[in-house]
Order: sequence, then structure tokens, then C-alpha cells
Amino acid sequence: MSGTPVPRPRPRVAVSRTGLPGPAVRRLAARYDVTAWEGTAPPTSAELGTLVRGCEGLLVLGSDRVDAALLDAAGPGLRVVALASMGYDGVDVEAAAARGVVVTHTPEVLADTTADVSMALILMARRRLGASMDALRRGEWGAFRMDAFLGLDVQGATLGLIGYGQIAKALARRAAGFGMRVQHHHPRRKEDDELSRWVTFDELLRTSDVVSVHTPLTPETAGMIGTPELALMKPTATLVNTGRGGIVDEDALLTALRGGKLHSAGLDVMVDEPRTDPSDPLFAEPHLVVLPHVGSATEATRAAMVELAARNIEAVLDGEEAPTPLPGTRGRPAQGATQPTTNRTTPTASQSG
Repeated sequence: MSGTPVPRPRPRVAVSRTGLPGPAVRRLAARYDVTAWEGTAPPTSAELGTLVRGCEGLLVLGSDRVDAALLDAAGPGLRVVALASMGYDGVDVEAAAARGVVVTHTPEVLADTTADVSMALILMARRRLGASMDALRRGEWGAFRMDAFLGLDVQGATLGLIGYGQIAKALARRAAGFGMRVQHHHPRRKEDDELSRWVTFDELLRTSDVVSVHTPLTPETAGMIGTPELALMKPTATLVNTGRGGIVDEDALLTALRGGKLHSAGLDVMVDEPRTDPSDPLFAEPHLVVLPHVGSATEATRAAMVELAARNIEAVLDGEEAPTPLPGTRGRPAQGATQPTTNRTTPTASQSG
């Protein structure tokens, strides 16, 4: 007489934050043994390493560092790391590939929301709206003056896009509605479309009234906007970065703004985020608008990012192709990687979003 079958343990999934928007984490918890970080501050590398031990799946944010040490801390059973982020500069892609781990991200779902913030930064910086708000808060709204807080027009200005992916194209659509002319530079795709015309990098810097950065942070793009590039731009130009901190040399940017070599700038991303020192020179520059990396920060978009990350985890743990692996990487664990440890049902349409 055979005994009662012993249920196999449910796969473990670690989540690097608590309180993520939307129902996706709760859905994961119904299928897997989910362990979420419960601290009020983000986990350190050591804390994250402890959290992920024995996990088959890991849901992290774009600010979390996914390196060889973290992958090894999880152990050989790790099959998928799902970023609730479009950017993936914090991931050691080669280390993940060497260990047969699928890494996914969340394209498509945040382009329009981030483009809204890019457009907002263009308007705030070019029209000096941030400086006027600061003056109002200091009680400096005096008699009406024709020369107070004079900005520059957006209508009729030329927008130059560095990079021409989903967010840049969404911004191009918005810019057209504001009566802007649009041009772009992409090093590999050298074609025009109905929204924008392709130009060389130097021509874009020389002829654009607004330059907006939409390229990932890579060894090739790190510091790509520095003193020489800023010197090519018009002194009446505005620089906006909603891509990644590190693409723009912040010291060179401050020098250009203070010296009148550049009219204004807007940043949603910076080096060494988060920046918490109130005396940070970036915050004190009147011709610079700074936001705390809120490009995708709407309730619907952030929930959609977590949802897509969860769907990637479910797919890989079900032995299926991940919906959105990193560009150029595999959507299934490498052959020989740990296989599923329990029978799992395929998500219903409502479960998978």
C-alpha cells in the first residue's frame, strides 16, 4: 500500500521591495513562496543577497544591483530575474547568461508616461517655471515686471532626440503638438520617419534648441554629454535628461549653466541616486529643474511595470518563453539550468493581464 504523496515545495520568489502597486505580487504569492523585503529603506547588497537565497525567481527594481555576487547568493536554482524597469544598466548581463539565468525588463508600458515628464521638463526649464515657483515660495512676488522670469518659446523650436526608441518617439509626438520641429540621432538606424528626421550627432547638438537624452547607460554612452558636447550647443539651448544619470557630466553641465553657455536644463535622473543633501549644487542652480526620477511615476504605469515583471517570472517558472527578456538575450533558462520543481498551471487570461 503506497503512502500519501508528499507535496513538493512551492518555488521561492523574492521581491526586493514591499508595497509595490497593483495586484501582481499578491498573485505571485498565491502560486509561489514569496519573500518580500520589509525594510523602509532599500536593501543593501548584503541584505538583498540574504533575501534571495534559495530563490528560483527574483523581482527587483532598476536601482537594484544584479551582479555575479547576487546571482551566486541566490544559488544554482535561480532561473529568472525580472526587473520592474525598462533600463537595465544595473544588471551584469554576462554573469546572468553564464549562469543560465533569464533577465527580463518592462518595455512598452512606460514610454508615454515618461515622455510626459520629458515634455514637462522642457516646458519648466525653457520657460523658467521652476525658478519662478522658487521665487514665489521665498515671498519674492512683487510688482509686475515685463522683464521678470523671461523664458524662451517652445513653439517653433527644434527638438533634438539622442536615441530614438519608444520614449523618444512618444516625446516626438508630443512635441509636434507644441509646434516643434523634431530631429534625432541614432547611431545604427539612420532613417527619417513621419515624426522626425535623422541627423548626425554633432549636427543635432549644433542646431537643436532643445536636446533630450533617451539612450541607455552603457560604456559607450557614459559621459557622452560633457564639456565638448555642451560647447557645441546653442547658448539659448535647453538640455533634458530622462534617460539615465551618468550620460550627462553634471559638473560640466553646471559650469555651462553658470557661465551662460547654456540657457537651461532639466534632469529626472542623476548620478548616485538618491540625492538627499539639500545643499546639493544641482538643487541650487536656478536654470536647472531637477526631479527625483519620477518619469514613470503614475499609479497605472508603475502597476503595469510590476505586472509585466510578474508575468515574466510566471512564464519562466512555467517553462515558457519570457515575454520581455533583455534585448539580445534568451527568454528561457540555458539548457541544463534547474527545471521546475512542481507542477504548475498555466495562468488564465485574467491572471496574466
